[in-house]
Amino acid sequence: MFNLFTLEAGAGANPGLGGNPAQLLLIVGMVVLMYFMVLRPQKKRQKEEQEMRDSIQIGDEIVTIGGIMGRVVTVKDDSIVVETGTDRTKIKFLKSAIQTNQTANDRMAAEKKAAEDAKKAQSEKNAIDQAVNGKKKKTKTVENKGSVEELKAEEDAQKSDEE
Repeated sequence: MFNLFTLEAGAGANPGLGGNPAQLLLIVGMVVLMYFMVLRPQKKRQKEEQEMRDSIQIGDEIVTIGGIMGRVVTVKDDSIVVETGTDRTKIKFLKSAIQTNQTANDRMAAEKKAAEDAKKAQSEKNAIDQAVNGKKKKTKTVENKGSVEELKAEEDAQKSDEE
């Protein structure tokens, strides 16, 4: 009998081979599971945060990791200057200290709402068209076959071939 959590197998195992193939499969499975459950989502979050920090513009409302809220006045390669409070105090931060971009979040929410409204309007239009016409409109995609002159030349060639 063997124990899955140790590298020891039964009495007849060869100690030079490194253990049971089932144990090796278990270890490989654990590594793959760790990659998909921990490392891959973490890299995705880091990429999204970096994109958010790179897309900061002057005038955006941001919140830092320390909880300081303010408006961006200057953007440089690795730092930004934020204006806070009613007395317009300016503080310089590293871009890595930014937690959220409130303005970008608001823009994304507005874009999502506009897309949903457009989709809803299109579905309402389709429903009205179907109710009026009694059936759904079908659209046909037509391939561009060239200019009018080329088409007339082809027709003339076909007519001359038939005669």
